[in-house]
Amino acid sequence: MDAPERGALMLVRFIAVALIGWTIVELVLYWAVCDRNHTAMQVLPFIVKSVPLLFGIVALIKAKALAEWISNILDD
Repeated sequence: MDAPERGALMLVRFIAVALIGWTIVELVLYWAVCDRNHTAMQVLPFIVKSVPLLFGIVALIKAKALAEWISNILDD
């Protein structure tokens, strides 16, 4: 694996972990606000807020393929 592919792989992994971390923080804050206001957590906002988590997990699973794709695009 050459340097551009390693860089692209690091970029993909960083973005995936950032998406996962951001989603976890967002869900914890949503839970805290609902707990503070004594309201029930609703399903639809929870699902909408968890979409980046799914993207992050998929990006981590497909990191190698995404990195190769990015590297090929940048080579052209």
